[in-house]
Amino acid sequence: MKKNKLYSGFATAVLASTVALAGCSFGSDSSGDSGSSDSASGDQTTVDVFQFKVEFKDQFEELVSMYEEENPDVNINVKTVGGGNDYGASLKTSFSSGEEPDIFNVGGPTDVDEYEQYLADLSDTEAAGAALEGTLTGVSRDDQVLGLPFNQEGYGMLYNKEVFEEAGINAEEITTFDAFEEALKTLDSKKDELGIEAPIAFAAKEKWVLGNHLSNAYLADEFNHSVTEAYEANTVEFKMGDQMKRFTDLQKEYSVQPVLSLDYSQQVEENFSLGKVAMIQQGNWVYNTVESMDEEFAQNNVGILPIPVEGYEGSIPVGVPNYWVVNKESEDEVVQASKDFLDWMYTSEEGKKFVTEEFKFIPAYEGYEDLEIADPISQQIYEYASEGNTLGWVFLGAPTGWTEDAMGVAMQEYIAGDITWEEVEQRATEAWEKARQ
Repeated sequence: MKKNKLYSGFATAVLASTVALAGCSFGSDSSGDSGSSDSASGDQTTVDVFQFKVEFKDQFEELVSMYEEENPDVNINVKTVGGGNDYGASLKTSFSSGEEPDIFNVGGPTDVDEYEQYLADLSDTEAAGAALEGTLTGVSRDDQVLGLPFNQEGYGMLYNKEVFEEAGINAEEITTFDAFEEALKTLDSKKDELGIEAPIAFAAKEKWVLGNHLSNAYLADEFNHSVTEAYEANTVEFKMGDQMKRFTDLQKEYSVQPVLSLDYSQQVEENFSLGKVAMIQQGNWVYNTVESMDEEFAQNNVGILPIPVEGYEGSIPVGVPNYWVVNKESEDEVVQASKDFLDWMYTSEEGKKFVTEEFKFIPAYEGYEDLEIADPISQQIYEYASEGNTLGWVFLGAPTGWTEDAMGVAMQEYIAGDITWEEVEQRATEAWEKARQ
C-alpha cells in the first residue's frame, strides 16, 4: 500500500530527528465566557473562539491564558461545544443570531463550502507555511488557504493490555476479522475471571462513532483514501457494506448493554478507564480523559488494534480531524489578532511545547522534530503512520450532515432492529445523491 503524502511528510519530519517517542475526541460539555465581543474595545482586542474539542477544553483555556499574559492587549474568549452537544447546529445558531465567532472550526471541504463566504485567507500565516504536505488540501480554494489543521489523529480498537495478557490473547496476531471475533469470544468466555462486564463498550448512542468513524474504515477504499474524491463523488456504493454490517453486529453482540444508551463518557470513563471492558472503538483523543481517571493505566496499559478491513489488515485510519478558521467579516484588527494567536499556538516554542505535552497532539506541522509525542497511544498511531499502514479520513468529504444525520441515524435504527442493513445502505445512498444534485 502506498504511503499517503500527509503521513510520509510527518514521518520524514519526525524521523529526521533523534527524539525518543513517548507519552491525543469527543465528549459532552460546553463553556463560555460572558461578555464576549466581536470587536476591539479600548486598548484591548477581543477575539471570540468557538471550538468543539471538549477533551482539551481545560488545556486550551490554559494556553489562552498564557497567550494573554504575553499579549495583554488581546483578550480571548473561548466557548467549547462538542460531543453530546451538536457543534454544527450550535455554530449555525451563532451565525444566525448575529453572534459570529472570530475563530471557529470546520471539518473539511464540505464545511469550507458552507462557510466559505466568511473564511479569511490564512496563506500569509506562519502556520500555513509550516503545515505538512497534504494537510491543507481540503481547505484550500483558488490558491487561498482557508483553514489550519488542528493535528493528526488516528483511531481503532483501544484495548486493555493487562486483560489481553490474562486472557492469553496476543494482540499482534489480531489482524483479520476472524481473529478479532475469536478474541472477543475468548474474552466473553473468561469475563468473570478477568473481572470485566463485557469484552466491548460500543457507544452507539453517539452518531459520530457510527457514521463518522466506523463507516469511514469501510468507505476509505471506495474513495481511494482521498477526502477530495469523497467530496467530488456523486454517490456512495458501499462496496464493503457487508464488512461494515458484520463489524457493527459484532460490536453490538459483545458490548455492555444497551448500546443505544451508551454515550462517549460512559464508554471511555465508566467502562474502559475503570477496567469494566477490554476494548472500545476510539482514538488517541481519549488519552487525557483516560489519564484523568487512571494515570498508570493510561500510560502503561492501553494498546490499539486496527478495525479489521479486508485488504487493509494492520492499518488504521489517520488524518486531520478538524481545522481552525478565521472570520474575515470581523474587524481587521481582530482578524490579525486571530491569525497571530494561531501562529503563536503552532509555531512559537511555548506553543509547540504546550501542543505536544498538554494537548497530547500528533503535530500536523514541521518544526516539531526536537519535541516528543507526549502519550503512548499517539506514539503507536505515529508508528502506524510512519510505516504507511493507514486508511484515509474520507468521511470529511461526505455531504454536510450526512455522516451523522443520514448514516449515523440509519445505523442506530438498524441496531434497534427497526430497519434492515439493506435499508441502511439505501437511505444513506439516497441522502448522499440528493445532497450532491
